[in-house]
Amino acid sequence: MTAPVFSTLPLAAPQLENLAQLGYTHMTPIQAQSLPVILEGRDVIAQARTGSGKTAAFGLGILHRLNPQRWEIQALVVCPTRELSEQVATELRRLARSEGNIKVLTLTGGASARPQVESLAHGAHIVVGTPGRLLDLMGRDVLSLSAVHTLVLDEADRMVDMGFFADVVEIADACPDTRQTLLFSATYPDTIRRDAERLLREPAMVKVDVEHHEGQIAQQFFEVEEGRRLEAVALLLQHFQPESALLFCNTKAACADLADYLSHQGFSALALHGDKDQRDRDDVLAQFANQSCNVLVATDVAARGLDIPALPMVINVELAREPAVHIHRIGRTGRMQERGLALSLCSPEERHVADRLEKQQGNALEWFALPRGRPDGRPRRAPMATLLVLGGKKAKLRAGDLLGALTGDGGLTREQVGKIHITDQVSYVAIDRDVARRAFPRLRDILIKGRPQRMKLL
Repeated sequence: MTAPVFSTLPLAAPQLENLAQLGYTHMTPIQAQSLPVILEGRDVIAQARTGSGKTAAFGLGILHRLNPQRWEIQALVVCPTRELSEQVATELRRLARSEGNIKVLTLTGGASARPQVESLAHGAHIVVGTPGRLLDLMGRDVLSLSAVHTLVLDEADRMVDMGFFADVVEIADACPDTRQTLLFSATYPDTIRRDAERLLREPAMVKVDVEHHEGQIAQQFFEVEEGRRLEAVALLLQHFQPESALLFCNTKAACADLADYLSHQGFSALALHGDKDQRDRDDVLAQFANQSCNVLVATDVAARGLDIPALPMVINVELAREPAVHIHRIGRTGRMQERGLALSLCSPEERHVADRLEKQQGNALEWFALPRGRPDGRPRRAPMATLLVLGGKKAKLRAGDLLGALTGDGGLTREQVGKIHITDQVSYVAIDRDVARRAFPRLRDILIKGRPQRMKLL
């Protein structure tokens, strides 16, 4: 059956034109089911997994009611993590291109509050933020939510898991009673259900894409002895040769040990866990996003809020203790219309966990023998390396400035420069791995916008 088109919705012509330019013509299932109700102004509880198109669903609802002439916060999106907040804000800015001068402000921890306070003083239309920073700024009386007409709680189940939901309720209580509230969650446990009854008024229930489409994600299970777990991961990576893969461990220590082991085996592997500070976390995520690292080893907590659009493989190095967490993990691959592969290792001591998962899924797990690796025995290396420039948006740097300097005085070709990501304080530039180290002595001496910039190769 053909998916419905956006032009069937009561959206303004400039917004429909912008959606077409963004390549959005047909609605995803979550958009088709929730948007008509959202545009009517009703409260909504939507169950949808990551990558289902939910940001556009609530984003279009926000913009439909927003008045660009009113310089006050009219919509608030609460997210569990800084990374998800930034991804949501980026998508909202894309959706708002047809609306004129709309300011979307991100308020999150892990960064200095002073620039955020200064930006707030100049007004904003939409705020996207994490509970801790929002409450902090509310407590300083610099963030007023009195004009909010749309409140979005994104990935509410993760905010419950992280112990944030009491904070979310406090934030919601600071918004007007007449607001529209939209709650998006991959699961809908009783812990959310109780609070939702108080936060939302006669909500419409929408449930799509919670389980993965049949055949969209291929799952394979492998029984391994505990002492061979690290070796088994290397064999799987060597055999399947994925362009990129996200590997899940249950503890920070296991995560760090596996990343070290894979690095020594020649893989481009990095770890992401709770002991890393925000700067290190940003460095790791930038390298994974720009293909400087193609194997990311993470804990469940560290991976929350990650948005990786095209991820061909997930490996459960250790089985998740709860089936819902397993669903979250493998949902990182096979997103939108893409196909994905989810591999899971299971020791004999974990068979009871696998049995519980099998019962929850309602069908038999498929077990395979471990592969022997590939004849050439060589790990697939990441094609890029990352140049970290210690200057960003605050230094008025733009992607064109960096590209021009690197391909001018830097002597690189356009094809040797990959993704450029600029944050407030630093910039990340992907460079062809084969030339990066050789070119770096020359690159660190070039001028960018007429000024020298400190930089290093990650």
